[in-house]
Amino acid sequence: MSFLNDKHSKEKMFAIIRQGNKQYRVSEGDTLRIDLMNAENGSSFETDQVLAVGGEGEMKIGRPLVDGAKVQGTVMERVKGEKLIIFRRKRRKTQRRKVGHRQQHSLVKIEKITA
Repeated sequence: MSFLNDKHSKEKMFAIIRQGNKQYRVSEGDTLRIDLMNAENGSSFETDQVLAVGGEGEMKIGRPLVDGAKVQGTVMERVKGEKLIIFRRKRRKTQRRKVGHRQQHSLVKIEKITA
């Protein structure tokens, strides 16, 4: 079991953040696809909605948030997700409806995690 402890001790710092009613596990240098934000490409992104911070042998869990913890990053671009097809029909009525939808996302590069 010692190899597990070695792996976790060399692990870089990570944080679990809450953004748009979803939770993401992020590390420095990660590129993250989150729900669309009202931010321009190249603008900075900062959140203090940090639920947990870990790595380097220690773990801080907030109740509900970790005090003084922040995650900073840069909004890279806006992208669209995969196309979803919504198909509805009523049996024996020849009634059909087919609609497509593509969710918009923001790509964010995580630059700094402070705890």
